[in-house]
Amino acid sequence: MALSLTGKFGPTRARVAHASRSMDDLGRQAVFFGRAIAYIPWALRKHPKEVLRLIAEISMGTGALALIGGTVAVVGFLTLASGGTIAIQGFSSLGNIGVEALTGFFSAFINVRIAAPVIAGIGLSATIGAGSTAQLGAMRISEEIDALESMAISSVPYVVSTRVLAGMLSILPLYSLALVASFLAGRFTTVVIFGQSPGLYDHYFSTFLNPMDVAWSFVQVLVMAMLVMLIHTYYGFNAAGGPSGVGTAVGRGVRLSLICVVGVTLLVSLAIYGGSGNFNLSG
Repeated sequence: MALSLTGKFGPTRARVAHASRSMDDLGRQAVFFGRAIAYIPWALRKHPKEVLRLIAEISMGTGALALIGGTVAVVGFLTLASGGTIAIQGFSSLGNIGVEALTGFFSAFINVRIAAPVIAGIGLSATIGAGSTAQLGAMRISEEIDALESMAISSVPYVVSTRVLAGMLSILPLYSLALVASFLAGRFTTVVIFGQSPGLYDHYFSTFLNPMDVAWSFVQVLVMAMLVMLIHTYYGFNAAGGPSGVGTAVGRGVRLSLICVVGVTLLVSLAIYGGSGNFNLSG
């Protein structure tokens, strides 16, 4: 009888234990995120040189990475490819119903609201985020973070808040370049490759490019950058298990940050465009 009860209630207890561990981990993440955000003013005041160093490392890269431009090159290439793809799909799809002249509208609408923010968030997660997790994980397993604490240097402001601040400051010029790259790729593909009139493309593009949409896309990307940096620094700061543990932390951070990038896009779209849509085709 005892064996049957164990077999019956064992899976239930395992599920309860797993749910309890998940809630504990969620609580630890929330506390860590709150501390990291609260220490941002302290990090800016006490460690400005570290913040500047991280901004340079994040944007242009250091050492061998500087030869390819760091995150600038990665995000720029991704948005160039996505802008060109949107123009190709838009021109061919709209041409099927005889309104390929609206390709400029398609580029202004999709790039700003969906494509450029999502691609920029994915690029941040794959470059800045993964790199931060690997750096902090290496510092954790080599006891460098413990050494900072032994020297009375608070580790969270110095290694976490500085990276969160650097990521949020770097994303603004990076995303500006990404938007320009996506716009140029769409115009080049439509005008040069498909042969549409430049004046026709520019007319519909400028008519439907809403400045408020551009402003909201910057807000969206700023939130993405903060979440990506918080998530990746959390997993790097709490890495354990040697080099394999660092690899596991990078994988978990990338997985969760990608989910958050898509989730932010969904929530922002619902909040801003879910009601009226902020769009008028008759313009």
